[in-house]
Amino acid sequence: MDRLKKMFENTERKVLSIYFTAGYPQLNDTETIILELEKNGVDLIEIGIPFSDPLADGPIIQQSSYKAIENGMTLKLLFEQLKDIRQKTQIPLVLMGYLNSVIQFGEDEFCRKCVETGIDGVILPDLPLEYYEMKYQRLFKNHGLNLIMLISPQTSIERIQKIDAVSSGFLYLVSSNSITGGTENLGKQREYFKRISDMQLNNPTLAGFGIHDKESFEIATENTNGAIIGSAFIKSLEDQENLEKAVAKFLSPFKIDQCV
Repeated sequence: MDRLKKMFENTERKVLSIYFTAGYPQLNDTETIILELEKNGVDLIEIGIPFSDPLADGPIIQQSSYKAIENGMTLKLLFEQLKDIRQKTQIPLVLMGYLNSVIQFGEDEFCRKCVETGIDGVILPDLPLEYYEMKYQRLFKNHGLNLIMLISPQTSIERIQKIDAVSSGFLYLVSSNSITGGTENLGKQREYFKRISDMQLNNPTLAGFGIHDKESFEIATENTNGAIIGSAFIKSLEDQENLEKAVAKFLSPFKIDQCV
């Protein structure tokens, strides 16, 4: 069974997903971070592909991306780092990045490498729905790879339904139109999340952008299947000599939820 589908079907509590940038803080930290996140109760991991011009990202993720590139991280190297990961963990893994990185790597080769290394889904925030349908939908389906699309508070009902029909894995609910890492009052987003929930879409939903602690996680998950934390986690890794302790410390407030 698809690891993402199995996770949503078998997880009664809200799904906790963590995003980190591959190659940050150090070039070879990818496997350590993945295994430590799983060890500390995370359900789903999103691995960011470093990009030189990450326009949709806030300053924390931007800086982590620049640092990762400076460290020598490339998409080719990332796939090499991930090639043995499935021998050590079955946690769902999703790659998140910009379309240009995929084009430069080669679209078919990218999908093939995702399958080869056990990647369960891909998020490309700058890939328009219509362009995906026209050029990439058949490619992703042929490889059995989930393409996870984003929905914002401004997305029309008609377009949400179309995105739901085309996407697989889950839907990424952007909690605002701002860049990642924003900390606007998530209470204002309750109506938006409730509206999406009432639509009874086919795909599960995860909320992202601006979720930074247990309180914001709980607000975001009142009407979603879970939430994604990115910038706050990446910030917690700054200047840390012991990654294991840093990961455990960041996730300690969520421990009660992991036992429910």
